[in-house]
Amino acid sequence: MSHAALAAATLPFNGEVRGACPHDCPDTCAFVTTVRDGVAIKVQGNPAHRHTDGALCTKVSRYTERSYHPERLLHPLRRVGPKGSGRFERVGWDEALDEIAARLSAIAARDPEAILPYSYCGTMGLVQGESMAMRFFHKLGASLLDRTICASAGGEALVQTLGAKVGMKVEFFAEAKLILIWGSNSIASNLHFWRLAQQAKRDGARLVCIDPRRTETAEKCHEHLQLRPGTDAALALALMHELIVNDWLDHDYIARHTLGFEALRERALRWTPERAAEVCGLEAAQIRALAREWGTTRPAAIRLNYGVQRARGGGNAVRAIACLPALTGAWRHRAGGVLLSSSGHYPIDRAALQRPDLLRARRPRTINMSTIGDDLLRPASPEFGPRVEALIVYNSNPVAVAPESGKVVAGFAREDLFTVVLEQFQTDTADYADFILPATTQLEHWDIHTAYGHTDIVLNRPAIAPLGESRPNTAVFRELARRLGFTEPCFAEDDASLCVTAFGEGADYAELMAQGFTSLHLPDAPFAEGGFPTPSGRCEFFSERLARQGMDGLPDHLPNHEAIGSSERYPLAMISPPARNFLNSTFVNVKSLRDIEGEPLLEIHAGDAAARGIADGAVVRVFNDRGEYRCTARVSPRARPGVVHGLGIWWRKLGLDGTNVNELTSQKLTDMGRGPVFYDCLVEVRPA
Repeated sequence: MSHAALAAATLPFNGEVRGACPHDCPDTCAFVTTVRDGVAIKVQGNPAHRHTDGALCTKVSRYTERSYHPERLLHPLRRVGPKGSGRFERVGWDEALDEIAARLSAIAARDPEAILPYSYCGTMGLVQGESMAMRFFHKLGASLLDRTICASAGGEALVQTLGAKVGMKVEFFAEAKLILIWGSNSIASNLHFWRLAQQAKRDGARLVCIDPRRTETAEKCHEHLQLRPGTDAALALALMHELIVNDWLDHDYIARHTLGFEALRERALRWTPERAAEVCGLEAAQIRALAREWGTTRPAAIRLNYGVQRARGGGNAVRAIACLPALTGAWRHRAGGVLLSSSGHYPIDRAALQRPDLLRARRPRTINMSTIGDDLLRPASPEFGPRVEALIVYNSNPVAVAPESGKVVAGFAREDLFTVVLEQFQTDTADYADFILPATTQLEHWDIHTAYGHTDIVLNRPAIAPLGESRPNTAVFRELARRLGFTEPCFAEDDASLCVTAFGEGADYAELMAQGFTSLHLPDAPFAEGGFPTPSGRCEFFSERLARQGMDGLPDHLPNHEAIGSSERYPLAMISPPARNFLNSTFVNVKSLRDIEGEPLLEIHAGDAAARGIADGAVVRVFNDRGEYRCTARVSPRARPGVVHGLGIWWRKLGLDGTNVNELTSQKLTDMGRGPVFYDCLVEVRPA
């Protein structure tokens, strides 16, 4: 289908409109919005899409509550009170954009790198994410943003081991006889995979959950290995030890389709089950039994998720786990292998979409979004470059979600920092804006989506007209480009056309328009005969690319930055998994979902609570050298001794003292991928 034909598609104001869930979840559901007289009545899963199968999660099934929320931002706002006070006045779009353009133009005339975009996956869409926005910032010459806050360590680990963010096809988990669910609360965060796992379980498969928290998913598996946070690589290496000493190996697959086995063998043989058990806080017998199951069951599969990589050694942990299927030849079966992310399978034309050529010869600095607290407080210097003078935030809520949020707040509170926030609601971040620009929701704009849990492309068509004066992100950046005198034709491309530009000839747009989704054409067992997208074409147990960077070419266990037992003052490890009915900080303001969650909670083991005189339901202080956070204690069997769970991510303004769990997390980074270490955090807990 041509750009023109897609752009000419009319907006239906009655009937059913096919769309896509925009949120940061592996499932990327296809949905259908029912519209009557221009009003969205309900949002349901598209029954024709096999991965959605008519079912949406609790959060997105209430999406109309989000679009028609009484606190929805519908007009541009300009700050009239102190930063953080949340006091604004209504202004017109032209007045807002004129002033924003003038401020950005003046800063850019001095040094465009003093301007920084800040965005992530408030929408996963390729169009309302990084299309027109990246064109604008590339042309401007602004600082680049290293988008690391969720998945960069695990993503880099897959690239170094498998060659890209690729894996087995999710639908074939239903045929597996053994499924390891590693670092994933699939019931809450990967609903449609969980349905496949349940199908496999009914057909006789064994389900094993590996997670520091006894999640809803762990409760429904046959076995739960409740290891300490950040020790996953040690467990994976001990499993390798047992595979080797018991010869549960596919020697032919190793010889033909892997690289570096002898070196990996030598390392793994140092990791006896007893050594790993001491590190992980498990029983050696559990490790031996799991190794036997993995080594002798066919087909066997691993559903790995990103919780594993949120500690210092997270990248190494993902590398170690990703080696396991190649050792046993699990990839030979379509129901065997590992899946962390399927996003590397998609033929996205990012150069056409984002236009890095607009930079020309300029090479702006890159700022890591995970250290935004330090970076906003950093003065100009030869090493750092200019001080950040302007921040444009879209698709993100950094004041709530970025680590060490005390510093983030201090940075956003700078009176000399010009901040523009594109938002649907007045979030914690929006409270610190100089201008808030009202953004459309998924029901009101065009977009196109990949997934990281399946291999379909899903098209989102607008179902209703934008509410109030809200505008898509793309429209805002087009208008700013026009005001700054950017005349390249790419700034006039409309959103429907951008949906086509995203894939060029790599997607069936006629099928997308007809049914809302189309599938990539991939083999059922993509690595049955090797063919990994690494430089060698093999699964690289040893990464020469890492070695050239001065890093260890083999996966290994790296102790946490803040390992259990390393501090007398802060003896408890804290992880901060998402509350079941929120998605990062999204949906926190949807009252029906917030009512289910109740209040910010800290799960603590009964023994740890008793030792501190903490009763269930009591308000507690959770603290370390970075800050203090008050919330309600839940004495819970979900927590193992020595580990607490600060369920997130609540908006700070909805917390007991105007903070949230990220007051305690650090800006330290992972071993690879420059990612944050949210689950590598020591604290103490006391009655408030």
